[in-house]
Amino acid sequence: MKTPEAKPVNRGRFAELHLHLGGAILPNILYSYLRRQPGHTLLRRFRTMESFERFFARPRRTLDEYLEMHKLVEPIQRLTALPYFIQRLVRGAALFDNLAYMELRYTPWFRTDPHLDDQQRLRQMEEVVDIITASAHLALRRYPLVLRQVLCMHSTLPDAVNRRTVELAAARRPDVCAVDLAGPDRLYESMLPSVVPLFKLARKHGLKTTAHLFETPSGCHPALLPHLDRVGHGIQIPLKHRSLLKDLRRRGQCLEVCPTSYLRTGTLKRYEDLRDVFKRCLDAGVAVAICTDNGGLHQVRLPHEYETLLVADVLDFDEMAACHRAAFAHAFDWREAPRGL
Repeated sequence: MKTPEAKPVNRGRFAELHLHLGGAILPNILYSYLRRQPGHTLLRRFRTMESFERFFARPRRTLDEYLEMHKLVEPIQRLTALPYFIQRLVRGAALFDNLAYMELRYTPWFRTDPHLDDQQRLRQMEEVVDIITASAHLALRRYPLVLRQVLCMHSTLPDAVNRRTVELAAARRPDVCAVDLAGPDRLYESMLPSVVPLFKLARKHGLKTTAHLFETPSGCHPALLPHLDRVGHGIQIPLKHRSLLKDLRRRGQCLEVCPTSYLRTGTLKRYEDLRDVFKRCLDAGVAVAICTDNGGLHQVRLPHEYETLLVADVLDFDEMAACHRAAFAHAFDWREAPRGL
């Protein structure tokens, strides 16, 4: 009997501009995959799914401590596992997050085999991107949203790997639309002389640019701002560096604000602490997009981030609508998902 052709099931209403592959997958899905790998070391560390979920839900004291979670997830998301996770990510984004557009970011190097030598791993980065692209194309035949990839340079990686990340992003357009800088922001200062030319190279190739910047007091580097199309997080600008807002407006830059992340990293104590972030940006004419960052590990979907800010009186309905519009206006490659694929 012939299987009927898959039909689109959702149109979506939100745009997600800041979502990490390492943090996009729900803990129960990660744990279900681990159960298919008998003897996996994480199954000995986490005897139950509940203990696994509690590990990710626990607030951390610092950004560095928070980023350790990615080191636990990334080894799970290697080549053979990527189709499994991408398919479930796209399905959840369409059915439960109600997304029309998503930019998925990751560092290809961290999905390569660490047993290979450096040259082999550099070559395997291409395979990582190609597998994610093929898996996404297959999933999107049924769940029609627009998915674009953002490749992340990383503050803990050598210049050669970060340069290869930019070159690979340029070679895989339009599926890859931008490059990012991620990792512990306390390391940024020493890498500015090498990373600024890489952002310039990205733009020369027609790529968009963003960076995890002004998220914490240690990540405030104004020298990077002129090389960015958007600012990843950026909350310290309206909180402590308000003089920079006029330049953000002049350059048409948008902040990618991820509310729950700041509570999980210890950067802020309450959602209400974001009230000045939104008010000062909106008053200055600086666009703000609401994002989840690591929505799966937080177990917080994008529509819930909007609702939380509304209930906490951080935003009113008009301000919330402005942020919703900003997400689509500042998406790097937004276009309407086609019907009937």
